[in-house]
Amino acid sequence: MFNIHREEIEWGGRKLVLETGRVARQADGAVLATYGETVVLATAVGEKQPKLGIDFFPLTVHYMEKFYAAGKIPGGYFRREGRPTERETLISRLIDRPIRPLFIEGYRNETQVIATVLSHDLESDPDIVALIASSAALTLSGIPFMGPIGAARVGYIEGEYVLNTPIDKMPESKLELIVAGTQDAVLMVESEAQELSEEVMLGAVMYGHREMQKVIDAIIRLAEKAAKEPRTVTVEDHAAEDKLISAKTEKELVAAYQVPDKAERKTRIDAIKKSAAAELTGEEAGKIPASLYGKLFKGIESRVMRGAVIDTGRRIDGRDLKTVRQIKCEVGILPRTHGSALFTRGETQALVVTTLGTGEDEQFIDSLEGTYKQNFMLHYNFPPYSVGETGRMGGTGRREIGHGKLAWRALHPVLPTKETFPYTLRIVSEITESNGSSSMATVCGSSLALMDAGVPLKHAVAGIAMGLILEGKKFAVLSDILGDEDHLGDMDFKVAGTEGGVTSLQMDIKITGITEEIMKVALDQAKDGRLHILGEMAKALTGAREELGEHAPRIEQIKIPTDKIREVIGSGGKVIREIVEKTGAKINIEDDGTVKVASADHESIKAALKWIKSIVAEPELGEIYEGKVVKTMDFGAFVNFFGPRDGLVHISELAPKRVNKVTDVVKEGDIVKVKLLGFDDRGKVRLSMKVVDQETGKEIAPEKGDKPADEQPAG
Repeated sequence: MFNIHREEIEWGGRKLVLETGRVARQADGAVLATYGETVVLATAVGEKQPKLGIDFFPLTVHYMEKFYAAGKIPGGYFRREGRPTERETLISRLIDRPIRPLFIEGYRNETQVIATVLSHDLESDPDIVALIASSAALTLSGIPFMGPIGAARVGYIEGEYVLNTPIDKMPESKLELIVAGTQDAVLMVESEAQELSEEVMLGAVMYGHREMQKVIDAIIRLAEKAAKEPRTVTVEDHAAEDKLISAKTEKELVAAYQVPDKAERKTRIDAIKKSAAAELTGEEAGKIPASLYGKLFKGIESRVMRGAVIDTGRRIDGRDLKTVRQIKCEVGILPRTHGSALFTRGETQALVVTTLGTGEDEQFIDSLEGTYKQNFMLHYNFPPYSVGETGRMGGTGRREIGHGKLAWRALHPVLPTKETFPYTLRIVSEITESNGSSSMATVCGSSLALMDAGVPLKHAVAGIAMGLILEGKKFAVLSDILGDEDHLGDMDFKVAGTEGGVTSLQMDIKITGITEEIMKVALDQAKDGRLHILGEMAKALTGAREELGEHAPRIEQIKIPTDKIREVIGSGGKVIREIVEKTGAKINIEDDGTVKVASADHESIKAALKWIKSIVAEPELGEIYEGKVVKTMDFGAFVNFFGPRDGLVHISELAPKRVNKVTDVVKEGDIVKVKLLGFDDRGKVRLSMKVVDQETGKEIAPEKGDKPADEQPAG
């Protein structure tokens, strides 16, 4: 019934098994990948006929985590998995980025890759397993995929690289880097680092590339046994049409690409394209179809731009390869926000706002590893007006989620700990102009907005996007790339960090891979650019403001004994609700006894803290307190003198003279001053009024021969 083929290797201290032929047999390619006890099923299906009328490859990748994989039932009303989570979207992109460049040029058949997590051992992150399984499924499918690729996660613990860092070891690692590539070159890098040097980062990439070769070899061995026959893909030859369009447009395009202003350059290029199209396109014989014309024209644009850079070392806007565009940094530009910044680099601009919140504002994340809280959020928005276009305004797209997470990774390593700065942080980056890397503008603007809000970052963070043009053995690495250089170039290499080192690195390659030499040049050039940008940012703000913004909440925290938490909360939350209602402060109590009190009004915080301290503190023997008479009896009065604590003032301790009736001296509701005498054998509190001056609150010195009140009998 089944024709099962397997490959098994030891990799990173655990067993990796790739199996095909048992599950999902109707897919073009299906691989069940098992690493430890983490299991991912990846399938690949490609339509038999190309999709007509499009000039792009219609590939979709879906990564899905099933909660049953970790023995959990999903939260929420419906108790089933819903729309993709942010993590699922990010891993879908992680798989898409290295496989997309490896499909045959001109292939237009709709193709879908689905990776489903079926089991999770809480030791091995499923993302690497999903990437490997997807690569294997495509390699077996017969779809024209020029793989396989491998992938690896690299950590850095105590000066040593670690392959596929276990989940429980990740907090110890100064690096979380994912690298994917072929046998010959690297295709994709995604990372977060604790201010590591360029040398360490490059070493991590190459280490991961070496270690993934075992996986690539295993996929090749599996393919030799189980791969389907490769599909025949007919790619039409349009050399004649290309030559015709080139003759009409190339000379004018060379001149247009020397115009530095984006809008003017675009207008001139559109005019050239339209003029030649009027003469060359049409449905009649000898004419070029409009869809083919657009594709070929774009190819000529790419050749013109790339050739000029390689031959002259000058770029579209007249810069050399290393110069960063003009930068303008402004902070505190919005009056009511907690922190704000406007970062402008050339024709790219990010308006970034920081909001400080309390523990109530933390985001709950429901994942296979369990539910946890996140106190740092970064949201990136890319409206269509930022590129001078109209467009549909809807939910957050995959690109926006990916760019936001890249900036999040860049800033996360320099944030203060929750213990030293107990705030929830939310950053929103509104991209108001875009011509070049808006994600790196978000990094720079976010760093400034955080410091403007008074967040004590370890160091300021800046980011820069690098590009690549590779023609044969010649290559040019471009600093601070423009949008056109990104679209028409071969690499998008983004590096963020501080003066001390790299905090995030992301690389996407549009060709079959780049070498270690090219990456080294790009990293060194990016460092120079990053340091320049940090210098420009320092002109606006050199560090965090000493005071929080006028409208930001203040948070103060204290630690109380865990056995006192119940007393502060009260039965059914009665006590804590009363404190919040009376003081106006927000209160958050954690299981370890950490109490955070927040309010924009310092007096509210002070009142709430005083109330809480009075509940958890123990009264001191011999101290004088102010209290309220809560009950009178024949033998004395009960006084609430210390938070919820009551004590008895015996009738003999009400006044220096003999008292016949308690109500002759005090009534319920009276505010009195009492001294704590001690505790009786049953632990009840003994108080005295007669030894305290009720006007001044000072203790009355005993007359000669009198015994101190705390030595006298209770009466």
